[in-house]
Amino acid sequence: MSVNTGHGLPFLPGNTFRDVTKSAFHRPQTLSYKNGYALPCRPKVGIGQTPLLSNELTQSEINELSNQVSALTYGNTHHHSPVRDFVPAHVAYDKKVLRFYGYFQEDVQHSPQEEYRVRAVVIHYFLEDDTMSISEPVVENSGIPQGKLIMRQRLPKNDGGDHYHWKDLNVAMDLVAYRVIYHITHCDSYTQEFMESQGLILNDPDPTPVDPYIHHRTQPERSHISPSEFDRLQQFLTKDRKVLRFFALWDDSSSLYGESRPVTIQYYLADDSVEIREVHEPNSGRDPFPVLLRRQKLAKTIKLDCESFPRCVLELSPQEVHQYYLPKDFLVGGTLELMGRRFLLYDCDEFTKTYYQKNHPELELKPKPLVVKTTPLQDFQKEVPPYNGFGSLDDSLQNCLSLIPEPPKKNVLKMLENEHKVLRYAARMDSQNPLDEGRRFVLSYFLSNDMISIYEPSTRNSGIIGGKFLEKTRIPKPGSTVDHPEFYGPADFAIGATVEVFRHRFVLTDADHYVLKYLESTSDQIPSHTMRSLRQRLGVADQGEADQGEADQGVDHGVVDQGLETLTNPKPDDIDGADPSS
Repeated sequence: MSVNTGHGLPFLPGNTFRDVTKSAFHRPQTLSYKNGYALPCRPKVGIGQTPLLSNELTQSEINELSNQVSALTYGNTHHHSPVRDFVPAHVAYDKKVLRFYGYFQEDVQHSPQEEYRVRAVVIHYFLEDDTMSISEPVVENSGIPQGKLIMRQRLPKNDGGDHYHWKDLNVAMDLVAYRVIYHITHCDSYTQEFMESQGLILNDPDPTPVDPYIHHRTQPERSHISPSEFDRLQQFLTKDRKVLRFFALWDDSSSLYGESRPVTIQYYLADDSVEIREVHEPNSGRDPFPVLLRRQKLAKTIKLDCESFPRCVLELSPQEVHQYYLPKDFLVGGTLELMGRRFLLYDCDEFTKTYYQKNHPELELKPKPLVVKTTPLQDFQKEVPPYNGFGSLDDSLQNCLSLIPEPPKKNVLKMLENEHKVLRYAARMDSQNPLDEGRRFVLSYFLSNDMISIYEPSTRNSGIIGGKFLEKTRIPKPGSTVDHPEFYGPADFAIGATVEVFRHRFVLTDADHYVLKYLESTSDQIPSHTMRSLRQRLGVADQGEADQGEADQGVDHGVVDQGLETLTNPKPDDIDGADPSS
């Protein structure tokens, strides 16, 4: 039985104890480096084992062994240089990559435009582990999946299991990888320097062929001519929105059923372009296409060696035109031929006349505007049918203006300014019927839309149900016609005045203080007698002036009511014919 020599105890279960004198608890080293490689350490000599003993060598013997050389039968003896430390490849060539550029041709099937396609590639060779990768630079809008073609790996060189090495690579050679032939054209400066330092001579670089389809699609460079001294930007900035307008007759008498048609010729000074528009008369029977010639520059003379055929189809380029039409070519009173059509210029507008007087005064001696007999247009006045009685006048008028009637337009600004502004008046009914005696009303005038509503307060024991007497509506004055209607306004509402509302007569007896305040703010639009009656009734003026005003207007104090408060809350004594016992 073995005995634990450290503690004097047998090696039995439960008899093992930790070393209390141990102070280092780190994990033992299991790897060591030899010649740059990580190798497992040799197991330590265990307890009870003795290492192999060897005789120690003296320093002289060590030096003799290191300098000992083998005997040679011929030649001179060479002294070897001291051995250098070994450095592995993954350390010496870490992050060192050789880069080559090349291409490969890809056949294109079933395409009438191209037979093959040239695709450029970049070949990277990693020196640390002799792996290679091939990628294709991304070309915008190519339509081909590009990027990494071959991932990083050791490429097979032949069927014998050999792989490509950097010594096998060179410029102007073919690299076969997975049955694809990559032709190396050139390399970068670092690769060239590395290969030459290893004693390899690089071939001359080869040019990369051009893809015929890409070359076909490439637009040729524009041929530029010497710039003109004329500043077109200055012309646009100074003459934009300035147009010369001429009135002309298109002489189309040579064609079948031909006639002279009135047209307008517009010359735009900003870019020297011309536009011709027909003048269509109402009910002429012609199609509503007024543009006879769209806006464009018109050629006046063409170079002899650039005559195009046929002229009606082919458009002229600026290199073929010798001269364009200018403002001095448009003379009032003369005949002008534009695009094979003859036009007689007989007049122009005021702006055109001013332009010619300022910029071309020499043209004043030319014929003056001609007098052309034209059929005057008949002015047909629309007749509005009579009012049918349905809705308001504005609603009925909209039915006559369009096939699909639209609501009448409102004065939005007036509605926003006078929103919730109401003028209130007290009134009594002027009727021959004795049952209407004592009926009191509140007349409200809405300033936002000039409408009037009438309300009758409830009166006890009157036998008449109070409430809304008239909805909000515009009330026409007596004698107004449908063609020229006149409606009641604040200027017509004087105290004591009679207002006729759809065959009902009302006499105004009182008003709010807000009415006087509002009318004083617009006193220039209100008659003086209306303002005077309101001041007298509301007690703003002197009593003598108030009595004189009432006498002038014939106001009966027995008829005038005591105010809007009395109408709103009437007393039994104020009601005519009321039973005192009730």
